[in-house]
Parts: sequence; C-alpha cells; structure tokens
Amino acid sequence: MQQSVDVTFRLAAPHEAETIRTIEFEAGVRFASVGMAGIADAPPMSLAFVERKIAAREIFVAVDRDDTCAGFLMFEPQPAHVYIQELDVLTSHAGRRIGAALIEEVAQLARSRQLMQLVLSTFREVPWNAPYYRRLGFRDIAEAELDAGLIARRDAHIARGLDESRRVFMRRDLA
Repeated sequence: MQQSVDVTFRLAAPHEAETIRTIEFEAGVRFASVGMAGIADAPPMSLAFVERKIAAREIFVAVDRDDTCAGFLMFEPQPAHVYIQELDVLTSHAGRRIGAALIEEVAQLARSRQLMQLVLSTFREVPWNAPYYRRLGFRDIAEAELDAGLIARRDAHIARGLDESRRVFMRRDLA
C-alpha cells in the first residue's frame, strides 16, 4: 500500500464498483472538450464487468483521507506484460500525481510477478493520453512490434467503433 498526498492506494473493494463506474463516466465527459463526443456520451462499463474485475483483484483505487475514491486503474495480467485497461482520476483530484502513483502500484505488482512491461492503448493527441504516458516513461510501440494479443485487442477496439488511426499502443519497460 503506497501513500501520496493524503491518498492511499489499494485493491478495489466490492462496494466500490458503482463509484468506479461513476469515475469512468466523469473522465469520459472530458473528451467532449477535444471533439470526441462519442466517448463523452458513452455509458460506463457494466456493473457486472467491474464486479468481476474487483473479484479478480485487477483494479487499484486511490482513496482520499475522507474515504472518497478519487481514481482507479484497471489492469489485465498477460503472459509477458501487464495491460493497463483503464486509468481515470476525478477532475477534482487532478494534478496531484494520483494517476502516476496508480501506475506505480501496477508496476510493483508486475515486477512481483516477473512481468517486466506495462502496455496500454490510448489516443495519440489527447493531452491526458499519449503525451501524459510519454512523460511517465512509456514509448510508442511500432506496428511491426505488435504481438498477436495486441493485434486482437486492436481488432476488438475497431469492432467497438474506436478509430484506431487516432490511437497508439505504448509500452513501459520495468527495471
């Protein structure tokens, strides 16, 4: 359990499933400001899905001193890396390095499992997406470097209607 600016980081508890969905929805609304209304208007993940991820111990949360869940990071362990599925922090808690600390939580977990890479997919030009992750040590993965799992994930994104021409897979190697 890591501490940062009066925030505690831990695995999500079952009672936090709805809160996680609310944080995801609020984070999605920000996309309207960059002309991505489809994402801003999208419904949050299903409650059943979030509950399954919590039961699998695949969501870290950032909890404020007053027990407010301020953000979360959802991940999926893979054979060669940990895939970051979603990282969202409440706007009211932005600028406190909560997202970076959540990434460090999952990096610690990855190292403990001898998985020495974090991987994610994000929008290239959205300021709080690829540019943010680059500042945290992620680098773009070239098309030729995509493995079968990432290609399948890209295909699933396309099937959901995401414009993959605006997205990029990124990797951070862990020492």
